[in-house]
Amino acid sequence: MSMRRKRRTAEAPDVRLTRKIAATLLPRLLPIGLGVGIAAGFFGIGGGFLIVSGLILATAMPLSYAIGTSLFVVGALGLPTATSYAVSGFVDWPVAGLLIAGGVAGTIAGISLGRLLGTRKGLLERGFAGVVITVGAYVVASFA
Repeated sequence: MSMRRKRRTAEAPDVRLTRKIAATLLPRLLPIGLGVGIAAGFFGIGGGFLIVSGLILATAMPLSYAIGTSLFVVGALGLPTATSYAVSGFVDWPVAGLLIAGGVAGTIAGISLGRLLGTRKGLLERGFAGVVITVGAYVVASFA
């Protein structure tokens, strides 16, 4: 919900985890990482949308930086897990291929849409918040 409101602090596109700022960022980032991990493990979700929200909340980084950081983290954590499932024979390759093909097409469309909406920063953040709320409501409803 907080992403639907105007930011109280300025964006910090140059935020970096250094020794100087670690005392401020670590107490914010570690609980967010723990919470995302618990939610991902419990609900079986990737957690990327939670990581993006957490990064914005904890560091004030812009949405595009938070998305890039989140994608890298999810990819780095997902690759060994996906490899383990594939080696164990738990991957339906035709279905995975269709999802990957759809994902590539969706990524191309999403990049174009992101560039278009990127000029209207408030609209992009409110749209992202709407997606997060919708996904959260779906997850809660599916367990009810």
